[in-house]
Amino acid sequence: MTTTSRTPYVHELKKVGQAVDERIRDLQSGYLRDHSEAVATLAKLRRGAGKTIEEVPELVGLTVDHRFYDVFDVRDPHTPDAEAAVHEALTLYALHQQSKRDRGMHRRGREFGAAVRRLMPVGDIDEPLRKRFVQAQSAGNHRTRLDRLRGIVQRLRSEDIPLDYGLLADQLYDVRTPKGAERVRRAWGRSFQAHRPSKRPSGEGTEQNGSDTEA
Repeated sequence: MTTTSRTPYVHELKKVGQAVDERIRDLQSGYLRDHSEAVATLAKLRRGAGKTIEEVPELVGLTVDHRFYDVFDVRDPHTPDAEAAVHEALTLYALHQQSKRDRGMHRRGREFGAAVRRLMPVGDIDEPLRKRFVQAQSAGNHRTRLDRLRGIVQRLRSEDIPLDYGLLADQLYDVRTPKGAERVRRAWGRSFQAHRPSKRPSGEGTEQNGSDTEA
């Protein structure tokens, strides 16, 4: 009997996700090459991890620079939500990448729910982590959601498990409306439940630009 490997589905990024993906590719490439500017930028961005854009106004020029406004119209009433989502995704990525000089923690195709499931033992559930994941899904306010996400990202960092921050940025933008929040809950829950463990290849995550999809 011949078995064929299933090519993982990679979500197409929307405008917010595309902006974050492009920005992180530049930062990640520079960081992995020990470029001083990228190293310094990520160190500053880490201070905002788990905080709203309003809580760290000094980071606005780093997270939403002139390139952002080449794509997003300042007159659009949805632009503030896009600014916030970009800020949140970039600062969480900066925390995730901290001290990881040999591998990129941004990887296209690595969905949030599946990443959380990979933290758990095969065939078992880490109940405290599951509760934190559920709280991130169902949080009544965005500040609480960010706090839960920050804790999960710290766990992902400790286990060298990458995440698609472009997709996460799109979801952090979408979650700001009731219908969008429901879509994000379903997407996170679906990827958590659908994940099937596979042997992680030696040296996983060593790609320099985060372009590879899930193996």
